[in-house]
This record gives sequence, C-alpha cells and structure tokens, in this order.
Amino acid sequence: MSTITIDQPMDISQSKTSTAYLTVLFIICFVSSVLGGAVSTLMSVYLPVVVKELQGTLNPNELNSVSGFINALFIFGWAIGGFTWGVISDKIGRKKALLYAIGCYGFFTILTGLVPQWTGVLVCRFMSGFGVGGELVIAFTLISEVWPKKSKAVITGILSIAFPVGIFSAGAINYVVSSWREGFFVGAIPVTLAILGAFIIKESGVWLNHKQQPRAGTNSLFSPANRREIVVGSLMFGTMLIGLWAIFSWMPTWIQSLIATDAPKQRGLSMMFLGMGGLTGGFFSGWLVNLLGLRRSMMLCFTVCAILSFVLFKTNTVFSPVIYIEIAVMALFFGASQGVLSAYIPQLFHTGIRATATGFCFNIGRLFTATAVLFIGVLVTTLGGYGNAIFIFSLVFVVGLIVMFFVKDKTGTAAISEVNILSDNN
Repeated sequence: MSTITIDQPMDISQSKTSTAYLTVLFIICFVSSVLGGAVSTLMSVYLPVVVKELQGTLNPNELNSVSGFINALFIFGWAIGGFTWGVISDKIGRKKALLYAIGCYGFFTILTGLVPQWTGVLVCRFMSGFGVGGELVIAFTLISEVWPKKSKAVITGILSIAFPVGIFSAGAINYVVSSWREGFFVGAIPVTLAILGAFIIKESGVWLNHKQQPRAGTNSLFSPANRREIVVGSLMFGTMLIGLWAIFSWMPTWIQSLIATDAPKQRGLSMMFLGMGGLTGGFFSGWLVNLLGLRRSMMLCFTVCAILSFVLFKTNTVFSPVIYIEIAVMALFFGASQGVLSAYIPQLFHTGIRATATGFCFNIGRLFTATAVLFIGVLVTTLGGYGNAIFIFSLVFVVGLIVMFFVKDKTGTAAISEVNILSDNN
C-alpha cells in the first residue's frame, strides 16, 4: 500500500477575508453545531414523559428498547444526512447547503413538539438527525476552505467541541423547560440562525473557483484517484468513532460492575471526567497539530487511546480513584482526535468532492454504531461482560494507528504551497 500525501491548500482569497467576517462565520458555525448537539440529546432527556404521553406507561425494559430504537433512528438520519448534504454542498455550494441543513434540523425539531402521534415523532427525529449530520460536515468543510492556514487547525479544534457542548446544554433546557413540547421549540433558534445566515455568509471562494475551472475526471467518489483516500479517511475517523462510542455507551455500567453497591456518584464522576477531558482535548487539538503536525498528532491519539484502554479495562478489577485519572487522560486524547480529524479529513480531497468525501468518511462508521445500539445487550453477553466488550471494541484504535503509517503530511516552501493552491483551483 503506497503512502497517501496530504496537501494543505489555502486559497489566495483567504488572505483578503476580513477578520470581522471570519469571526461572525465562526460564531454561526459554532452556535449551529452547539444547537445540533442539544437537539441530538433532547429526546433522551425528555423521553420518559414523551413515551408516557404518546404510548402510555412502559416498564423499564420496554423503555430501554424504545430509547435504543429512537436513538438509532436519529443516528441513521445523521449518517445518511452527513453524506447526502455533502453531495448537495459540492453541487450547490457551501453557503446554501449549510443554511438548508441548519433550517432542516431546526424545522423538524419544532415539528417534533407539535406532532400528536408517536409515528410523527419518529419521522421528525430521523429528519432532525438528517439535518444535524449535514450541518456538521458542511461547517467543517466551509471553515477548512475559507480560514487562513496559520490558525486553521486551532479554529477547527475549537469548533470540534461545539457539538459536545450542545449535548451538555440539553440538560439545561430540560431543567428550564419542563414541558417536552415546549422544549423542542428550541428548534426556532437554528431556523432563525439560518435566515440571518442568508444575509451574512458568503460563498466559499475555493468552491467558486472550482466551479469556474473544475478538475476533469476526479469527481467520482470511488474513482482510482480518490479511492485510497476514501478508504484511509473512513478508517481513520471510523475506528476512532467506534471506540469512542463503545466507551461512552458502556462506561457507567462498567464502573458499576466494579462496585458491589449502587454507585451513582462514581458513575456520574466518571462520565464527568470523560466529558470534560474530551472538551479540553478538542479545544487544544489545534495547538497539538501546530506542534506535531497532523499525522503525528493522530498517531499519538491512537497510541494513547489504545494503551489506556488496555490499562483501564483489563487491569482494574476493583474500583479506585486512579480510574478517574486514567479516564481523564484517555478522554483528553479522544477529544484531541476529533479536532485533529476534523482538520485532517477535508484536506485529503480536492474541492469538487471535498464535502461529499468528508461526509462519507465522517459517517460510514456511524452506520455501524447506529446498528450496534439496537443490539447492546446481545453484544455485552456475547463478549463476556462490559469490561471485555469495551476492550474488544477499543482494539479498533490499533487498526487506526496502523492506517496512519500509510499517510504522511506534506510540507514545503511557500512556492510549493502556491502550486498546491493553483492545482486545487484548476
């Protein structure tokens, strides 16, 4: 397998983009991603009252089944939307696609609070996920094309923490708004943001240049020119995503299995360290990239996650406070990986398929996790308990590390960078 080279293009027009406009654009992308995170979790926090109103009283096992199904439906919508909106973005432009995706998840979030039947809720959740998946892909693609190279990695890293911030904010919405139907009216905010964005956001100059001078013969996602990058990009993001999903999903139950009595405090603190470590790692991921480069940063993330997964889930047979430290360090590199990959993946592809390919790489692994959500009980039993299940799933970090040996950064002089710019625009 030959080595894949990552170009780091920067359109000449980026230098002419005002700081004020870039700031406003970043705020719109960040806030829309925060709201996407809130929308993704909102059903989980309101689910018991939603189910009671629309389906009657269910026992705990039935409620868990309903929760798994509706969460899987949202994730399927997210994955399909991420790919579909990527295709749309490459066809009609970053601005229109971003605004439509934001409007989509906002509209169907509002509609969730209005529909009188359970079937309507299911459709709205799928479509909300469809819009959220598109917003995340296009926001990162747009930022990667318009932001100056010098600070791009840092800004992308900060943007990567927006979605988890939104996940935490869903609890605040539930705390402030007791009615689930009123809570889903939060969708009015992204709809308003999309309307305002129509007057503020400018089309990507990189995309406009490509439409004027398209690259012939390389716009097929699986063409020989793009096939290796698609496979490698999907494996990089997918392996980290699958490991991340397994650990976040099963961590509380694994913590409980180490303690004889009920342990809500330990479970809560473990998830708090997991969440805060992830946010911190994502925030500082850009500085990590500037220090080590994209490739070495990801190799470090995969290595640390693989080692700490073994230490955490295979050496701890009883609970101790040391587990909190191990969780926090692992989460730090989880979060860093999300920021690094968000900067890394779009640069693998030329402008004509950048959003489509990014959407594919970001979401192909999500189809696996969406399916696995439906079979969590079977998986845990088959794999011999939560500790073994998490560890076996975390072996994907080793796969991701191996993949990184076939990818290298491309660095060079300003003249080489300018050649890259011109080749990307032609």
